[in-house]
Amino acid sequence: MEGIRGKHFSITDPQGVSTVIYRVNKTEKEYLNNAPKYTVERLISAEELNGNLKKKTFFINEPEYEEQLVILSFGKDKVVVNMGVLEDNKVKVSKKPIPIKFQTLYSEEATEYKEFKYTPNLKRPISIIDPETTEEVKPILYFDEQTNEIKGKCKLKPNKSYFAFEIREKKDN
Repeated sequence: MEGIRGKHFSITDPQGVSTVIYRVNKTEKEYLNNAPKYTVERLISAEELNGNLKKKTFFINEPEYEEQLVILSFGKDKVVVNMGVLEDNKVKVSKKPIPIKFQTLYSEEATEYKEFKYTPNLKRPISIIDPETTEEVKPILYFDEQTNEIKGKCKLKPNKSYFAFEIREKKDN
């Protein structure tokens, strides 16, 4: 345990709400030509029940001075999206959320979601979540010999909704 460096913080979910938090990583300059500018990484959490409330403790391994966070709270038939920053040992949630592009995916047939690139350290720019369980849909990795890149695809079940989001750089136009 001596080699683990990290921080943790806790939140309490009301009944019927499940919160997941993602760390936003900026891709290193040497990889930017062949990789997305931002990737997302889901934080590991531990749950503790306290009556009807769930206390979740989130862990960030080897944090930077300031960590950008995407906070997703899944309730019945809706998702609340917030941005936050972990500074020192405090999480500050933005009062004015930063615009985030997300979409609900739904299909009548089993389908594969579009291909997406990975960075050389196997981080990805897109996360697809099952809103009922708040679990990520794990992508199937493969090597594209034509482009010489590692890519991923997610298999989606028919007649089921999914929540997908991606962090992108804001463009002026």
